[in-house]
Amino acid sequence: MKIALPAIALVCAATTVLASPVTYDIDPAHTYPSFEADHMGGMSVWRGKFTKSTGTIVFDKDKSTGTVEVTVDTSSIDFGHEKLNEHAKTADMFNVEKFPTAIYKGKLTHFQNGQPTEVEGEFTLLGVTKPLTLHIDQFLCKPHPMTHKDMCGADATGTFDRSDYGMAYGKQLGFKMQVKLSIQVEAVRQG
Repeated sequence: MKIALPAIALVCAATTVLASPVTYDIDPAHTYPSFEADHMGGMSVWRGKFTKSTGTIVFDKDKSTGTVEVTVDTSSIDFGHEKLNEHAKTADMFNVEKFPTAIYKGKLTHFQNGQPTEVEGEFTLLGVTKPLTLHIDQFLCKPHPMTHKDMCGADATGTFDRSDYGMAYGKQLGFKMQVKLSIQVEAVRQG
Protein backbone atom coordinates (compact mmCIF):
# COMPACT_ATOMS: atom_id res chain seq x y z
CA MET A 1 0.00 0.00 0.00
CA LYS A 2 2.90 2.39 0.68
CA ILE A 3 4.07 2.00 -2.92
CA ALA A 4 0.56 2.45 -4.35
CA LEU A 5 -0.02 5.88 -2.76
CA PRO A 6 3.00 7.57 -4.39
CA ALA A 7 2.03 5.97 -7.72
CA ILE A 8 -1.51 7.33 -7.42
CA ALA A 9 -0.16 10.78 -6.50
CA LEU A 10 2.14 10.71 -9.54
CA VAL A 11 -0.74 9.78 -11.88
CA CYS A 12 -2.89 12.58 -10.42
CA ALA A 13 -0.06 15.10 -10.84
CA ALA A 14 0.53 14.00 -14.44
CA THR A 15 -3.19 14.33 -15.21
CA THR A 16 -3.21 17.84 -13.76
CA VAL A 17 -0.25 18.86 -15.92
CA LEU A 18 -1.88 17.48 -19.09
CA ALA A 19 -5.15 19.28 -18.35
CA SER A 20 -3.61 22.69 -17.70
CA PRO A 21 -3.77 25.55 -20.20
CA VAL A 22 -0.95 25.70 -22.75
CA THR A 23 0.57 29.01 -23.86
CA TYR A 24 1.68 29.54 -27.45
CA ASP A 25 3.78 32.48 -28.69
CA ILE A 26 2.66 33.96 -31.97
CA ASP A 27 5.09 33.31 -34.81
CA PRO A 28 5.55 36.73 -36.46
CA ALA A 29 6.84 35.12 -39.66
CA HIS A 30 3.51 33.34 -40.13
CA THR A 31 1.05 35.89 -38.70
CA TYR A 32 -0.17 38.76 -40.86
CA PRO A 33 -3.34 40.59 -39.77
CA SER A 34 -4.92 41.96 -42.93
CA PHE A 35 -7.92 44.05 -43.88
CA GLU A 36 -10.22 45.09 -46.70
CA ALA A 37 -11.55 48.64 -46.98
CA ASP A 38 -13.60 50.59 -49.48
CA HIS A 39 -11.97 53.04 -51.87
CA MET A 40 -13.96 55.93 -53.34
CA GLY A 41 -17.43 54.79 -52.22
CA GLY A 42 -17.56 51.52 -54.09
CA MET A 43 -14.95 52.16 -56.79
CA SER A 44 -12.80 49.28 -55.52
CA VAL A 45 -11.78 47.36 -52.42
CA TRP A 46 -8.25 47.99 -51.16
CA ARG A 47 -6.48 45.26 -49.25
CA GLY A 48 -3.56 45.66 -46.91
CA LYS A 49 -1.72 43.84 -44.16
CA PHE A 50 0.54 44.47 -41.21
CA THR A 51 3.93 42.79 -41.39
CA LYS A 52 4.86 43.02 -37.68
CA SER A 53 2.80 41.51 -34.88
CA THR A 54 3.31 39.74 -31.55
CA GLY A 55 1.14 38.01 -28.99
CA THR A 56 0.02 34.81 -27.33
CA ILE A 57 -2.68 32.18 -27.45
CA VAL A 58 -3.57 30.31 -24.27
CA PHE A 59 -5.55 27.14 -24.98
CA ASP A 60 -7.06 24.54 -22.67
CA LYS A 61 -8.63 21.89 -24.90
CA ASP A 62 -9.97 19.80 -21.99
CA LYS A 63 -11.88 22.74 -20.47
CA SER A 64 -12.81 24.34 -23.81
CA THR A 65 -11.33 27.68 -22.80
CA GLY A 66 -8.63 29.99 -24.01
CA THR A 67 -7.52 33.52 -24.74
CA VAL A 68 -5.93 35.39 -27.61
CA GLU A 69 -3.89 38.57 -27.58
CA VAL A 70 -2.42 40.08 -30.74
CA THR A 71 -0.48 43.36 -30.83
CA VAL A 72 0.09 44.91 -34.24
CA ASP A 73 2.81 47.43 -35.09
CA THR A 74 0.72 49.92 -37.08
CA SER A 75 3.79 51.39 -38.79
CA SER A 76 4.22 48.04 -40.56
CA ILE A 77 1.16 48.67 -42.74
CA ASP A 78 1.56 47.49 -46.32
CA PHE A 79 -0.96 48.16 -49.10
CA GLY A 80 1.59 47.28 -51.76
CA HIS A 81 1.52 50.99 -52.63
CA GLU A 82 4.26 53.07 -51.00
CA LYS A 83 2.54 56.45 -51.26
CA LEU A 84 -0.61 55.06 -49.66
CA ASN A 85 1.47 53.33 -46.95
CA GLU A 86 3.01 56.68 -46.00
CA HIS A 87 -0.36 58.45 -45.99
CA ALA A 88 -1.92 55.71 -43.85
CA LYS A 89 0.72 56.33 -41.17
CA THR A 90 -0.29 59.99 -40.77
CA ALA A 91 -2.88 61.50 -38.42
CA ASP A 92 -5.47 61.13 -41.24
CA MET A 93 -5.56 57.40 -40.58
CA PHE A 94 -3.42 55.29 -38.22
CA ASN A 95 -1.49 58.17 -36.62
CA VAL A 96 1.40 55.80 -35.89
CA GLU A 97 3.47 58.41 -34.09
CA LYS A 98 0.82 58.79 -31.38
CA PHE A 99 -0.65 55.25 -31.56
CA PRO A 100 2.11 52.81 -32.56
CA THR A 101 0.03 49.69 -31.88
CA ALA A 102 -3.42 48.22 -32.38
CA ILE A 103 -4.41 45.44 -29.97
CA TYR A 104 -6.96 42.64 -30.05
CA LYS A 105 -7.70 40.69 -26.84
CA GLY A 106 -10.36 38.03 -26.57
CA LYS A 107 -11.63 34.72 -25.21
CA LEU A 108 -12.03 31.59 -27.33
CA THR A 109 -15.72 30.61 -27.32
CA HIS A 110 -18.43 28.48 -28.93
CA PHE A 111 -16.39 25.28 -28.98
CA GLN A 112 -17.41 22.49 -31.36
CA ASN A 113 -15.59 19.15 -31.34
CA GLY A 114 -12.94 20.61 -29.03
CA GLN A 115 -12.22 23.62 -31.26
CA PRO A 116 -13.31 27.25 -30.80
CA THR A 117 -15.46 28.83 -33.51
CA GLU A 118 -15.42 32.42 -32.21
CA VAL A 119 -13.31 34.89 -30.27
CA GLU A 120 -15.27 37.35 -28.16
CA GLY A 121 -13.04 40.28 -27.40
CA GLU A 122 -12.08 43.91 -27.65
CA PHE A 123 -10.20 45.77 -30.34
CA THR A 124 -8.16 48.89 -29.52
CA LEU A 125 -7.36 51.26 -32.38
CA LEU A 126 -6.29 54.92 -32.09
CA GLY A 127 -6.69 54.62 -28.32
CA VAL A 128 -10.37 53.62 -28.59
CA THR A 129 -11.46 50.18 -27.31
CA LYS A 130 -14.68 48.54 -28.49
CA PRO A 131 -16.12 45.02 -28.51
CA LEU A 132 -15.30 42.95 -31.60
CA THR A 133 -16.20 39.32 -32.23
CA LEU A 134 -14.06 37.31 -34.63
CA HIS A 135 -15.42 34.22 -36.37
CA ILE A 136 -12.90 31.39 -36.60
CA ASP A 137 -12.99 29.75 -40.02
CA GLN A 138 -10.39 27.14 -39.07
CA PHE A 139 -8.43 26.19 -35.95
CA LEU A 140 -5.86 23.43 -35.58
CA CYS A 141 -3.24 22.38 -33.05
CA LYS A 142 -0.65 19.74 -33.95
CA PRO A 143 3.11 19.13 -34.09
CA HIS A 144 4.82 21.07 -36.88
CA PRO A 145 5.72 18.53 -39.61
CA MET A 146 9.30 19.83 -39.95
CA THR A 147 10.29 21.21 -36.52
CA HIS A 148 8.08 18.79 -34.51
CA LYS A 149 7.23 21.66 -32.12
CA ASP A 150 3.64 21.83 -30.86
CA MET A 151 1.77 24.56 -32.73
CA CYS A 152 -1.69 26.05 -33.07
CA GLY A 153 -2.98 27.98 -36.04
CA ALA A 154 -6.19 29.75 -36.94
CA ASP A 155 -7.87 31.98 -39.46
CA ALA A 156 -10.38 34.45 -38.05
CA THR A 157 -12.45 37.33 -39.49
CA GLY A 158 -14.59 40.16 -38.23
CA THR A 159 -15.96 43.51 -39.37
CA PHE A 160 -16.04 46.94 -37.76
CA ASP A 161 -16.83 50.56 -38.56
CA ARG A 162 -13.54 52.44 -38.57
CA SER A 163 -15.24 55.77 -37.82
CA ASP A 164 -16.24 54.31 -34.43
CA TYR A 165 -12.52 54.41 -33.61
CA GLY A 166 -12.00 57.96 -34.89
CA MET A 167 -10.67 56.97 -38.32
CA ALA A 168 -13.16 58.77 -40.56
CA TYR A 169 -10.81 59.83 -43.36
CA GLY A 170 -12.69 59.76 -46.68
CA LYS A 171 -16.15 59.66 -45.11
CA GLN A 172 -16.91 63.14 -46.48
CA LEU A 173 -15.97 61.84 -49.94
CA GLY A 174 -18.40 58.93 -49.69
CA PHE A 175 -15.95 56.20 -48.62
CA LYS A 176 -17.69 53.36 -46.79
CA MET A 177 -16.46 53.01 -43.21
CA GLN A 178 -16.92 49.23 -42.91
CA VAL A 179 -13.64 47.28 -42.64
CA LYS A 180 -13.17 43.53 -42.81
CA LEU A 181 -10.37 42.34 -40.53
CA SER A 182 -8.72 38.96 -41.08
CA ILE A 183 -6.13 37.45 -38.78
CA GLN A 184 -4.15 34.45 -39.95
CA VAL A 185 -2.10 33.24 -37.02
CA GLU A 186 0.37 30.49 -36.21
CA ALA A 187 1.79 30.11 -32.73
CA VAL A 188 4.47 27.89 -31.16
CA ARG A 189 4.13 26.32 -27.72
CA GLN A 190 6.27 28.02 -25.09
CA GLY A 191 9.18 25.99 -23.69
